[in-house]
Amino acid sequence: MSAPKPSTHVNAAASKGFMRPINRFLEQWIPSALTFAIVLTLIVAVLAFILTGAGPAEMVTGWGEGLAGLLEFMTQMCLILLLGHILANTGPVQKLLSRLARVPGSPAFAYVFVFLVAAIASLITWGLGLVVGALLAREIAVQARSRGLKVHFPLLVASGYSGFVVWHMGYSGSGPLTAATPDSFLAESLGGQVVPVSDTIFSAWNMLAVLGVIIVCGLLIFLIAPKQDAPVYELPQSVDSESRSTVDEEVVTPADRIDASRILTLIVGLALVVYLVIHFAQGGGLTLDIVNWSFLALIFLLVRNPFELIHLTKGAASNVGEILLQFPLYAGILGIMSATGLIQVFSDALVSIANPTTFGVLALISAGLVNFFVPSGGGQFAVQGPIMLDAANQLGVDPSVAIMAVSYGDQWTNMLQPFWALPVLAIAGLKMRDILGYTSVTFLGSGVVMALALFFVSL
Repeated sequence: MSAPKPSTHVNAAASKGFMRPINRFLEQWIPSALTFAIVLTLIVAVLAFILTGAGPAEMVTGWGEGLAGLLEFMTQMCLILLLGHILANTGPVQKLLSRLARVPGSPAFAYVFVFLVAAIASLITWGLGLVVGALLAREIAVQARSRGLKVHFPLLVASGYSGFVVWHMGYSGSGPLTAATPDSFLAESLGGQVVPVSDTIFSAWNMLAVLGVIIVCGLLIFLIAPKQDAPVYELPQSVDSESRSTVDEEVVTPADRIDASRILTLIVGLALVVYLVIHFAQGGGLTLDIVNWSFLALIFLLVRNPFELIHLTKGAASNVGEILLQFPLYAGILGIMSATGLIQVFSDALVSIANPTTFGVLALISAGLVNFFVPSGGGQFAVQGPIMLDAANQLGVDPSVAIMAVSYGDQWTNMLQPFWALPVLAIAGLKMRDILGYTSVTFLGSGVVMALALFFVSL
């Protein structure tokens, strides 16, 4: 059962301050991500017509031929979200979350703890982080209520979603992994080369930035927590722990007994582990496919049987629908920009106002703005990645800085962009306006840290 919406009186503190006009604007005027993709296609077409002189036929041809340009990448992105959702709902992970929920002994620690766990899960895979943050927030609220601890549920959920602010710095970061994947759509912009994750995700400066974001945002969440006597919105008594639906398939035929056996899923899981070990032992690198197969291996090892895996997959499949619709449109946008030369126009414009030292910060800001229109990290890289890499090449900036600047910008404004918050809010039973005031604080704190990281690495 979903929790009812917090009252305006109890949650008013979340919307006070200079961020309130921004929050109100976002709530009222930000349309669906699909609508954004359609509108952005029209905007890009108009800009191509004005700035490059391309005719309608050339633009439509470039758009149509580009629609299928990201099919492999689209599948990889959908798998990351699908597998992350499945993994978060496996029995062992659910049991782990229940145990973790017993750890916080005070409300202030509970908010920071949810943020920390969600951030770690997001660094492992963004699909896992989204679901874990919401499920842990709900479970902590239930257990705190039974122990007599008064916790503010909207802040718990906001803390869980705030952990998502580091996802593109981690193991499933679509931009860095795409750049590390041979023959990806970024290959041309990289001169046919790849950028290994040792230069991006696992670089010393990025890992320090991750640590900085977690420390700063964790401290800010602690500081904005309601004081001891302040009114809070607790989880209603009618709402209990999220019950995990059981897989109760009737086992009658020999085929049913095979589907109810753990042997087959265990064999596949172990085979995937062996493959991954061989891959890395032979010097193989980390790519989008390898990330997905590592999560798939873990899922096959954790589920009890094919019945359970099919059940979990059905529950997770609804989350990938919008991605399947949006990515062909993003690919079409990339097709228009490539066919008309608009990529070069945009990159030249950035080069004209940037220098090697300021490029990273300017790229972060521009990526943060683009994220409002293209909330998918993978989709944003399809649209903006080639532009930034071309500009970096002209300025003599290391491509790893361009890649991480776009990655940082994408995750940064997710704290204001409601698209990825929707599954979190659905699990929690809240609205975006209930948490937006708190995630705005995360937006400000993380933005400062990421801008400083890009500035210093560019010196």
